[in-house]
Amino acid sequence: MQPADVEVLTTGLELATGTVVLLVLAGFLAGWVDAVVGGGGLVQLPALLLVPGITPVQALATNKVASIMGTSTSAVTYYRRVRPDLRTAVPMGLAALAGAAGGAALAVLLPAQAIRVVVLVALVAVFGYTVTRPAVGRTTALRWSGRQHLGAASLLGAAIGVYDGLVGPGTGTFLVIGLVALMGYAFLEASAKAKIVNAMTNLGALLVFVPQGAPLWGLGLLVGVANIAGAYLGSRMAIARGSAFVRVVFLVVVGGLIVRLAWDVLVG
Repeated sequence: MQPADVEVLTTGLELATGTVVLLVLAGFLAGWVDAVVGGGGLVQLPALLLVPGITPVQALATNKVASIMGTSTSAVTYYRRVRPDLRTAVPMGLAALAGAAGGAALAVLLPAQAIRVVVLVALVAVFGYTVTRPAVGRTTALRWSGRQHLGAASLLGAAIGVYDGLVGPGTGTFLVIGLVALMGYAFLEASAKAKIVNAMTNLGALLVFVPQGAPLWGLGLLVGVANIAGAYLGSRMAIARGSAFVRVVFLVVVGGLIVRLAWDVLVG
């Protein structure tokens, strides 16, 4: 091991100090973005893919290790201050967990390029919808109640869970826009619920990845600690500044996700 390298916990990986610093910064920023509006994987997963010798499945699995640490932190912070309704969040999260486990199983077998095209089109539509309707997400005005509300939330959770297990980046963003545009929640309350559901999708994916030995635990824990710090700061800022702040960050993240996915589709 060269003096400029460091061994990352128990993984046996010898990484350049600059790479470690990049991963920690990416983990912190990803935690902050995820806590505010979701989409931290847009930052964190590409950084993990820069690790020499790492496979795509290892990167996805390690990303889940770090992400579940951050999303759990922000979920607890939001719950203490915003008090999202668990009668919706928990069933939605369980449906998302099952979907994520299925998506993770598919991730080992199927290429995700075709899904990226569909997601890219959906993101462009979401961005346009949000920009042209500035009043959307300011206040909560639920479209359904009772069993219809619970059924719609569960279907939304399952569908996005599959995407999270299969592809990953932007999951929290899709959860937020689904809760805002389809369910009728305000941005802040949607973000609070999204964190609970996102923690469950991460768990669902890990239930598949861990038995396969895919996560690099030392690397995941290293990035996860930074993710926790970013998640705590991001959730506190979102709670303090409200739905208007979350909406602005949402548009920035969706714009970035559109650029990233467009690049993936064009370059392959």
